[in-house]
Amino acid sequence: MICYQIIVQGLLAADWSAWFEGVEVQPDLQQGFTCMNGMARDQAELFGLLNLMCDMNLSILKFEQK
Repeated sequence: MICYQIIVQGLLAADWSAWFEGVEVQPDLQQGFTCMNGMARDQAELFGLLNLMCDMNLSILKFEQK
């Protein structure tokens, strides 16, 4: 499993977790970004998530593997 944290520009509501298949979504209202924490079985699943974010036109500010 790949554990990761992705920070995107803008605010997404916490209930977007269901849309991102269980990824924990935490908006930071003061900073204006959203922190997303999750796990992927493999790189293909992780790339699928990143492609979904790209399709939604989300700007990734930071990606970190934990």
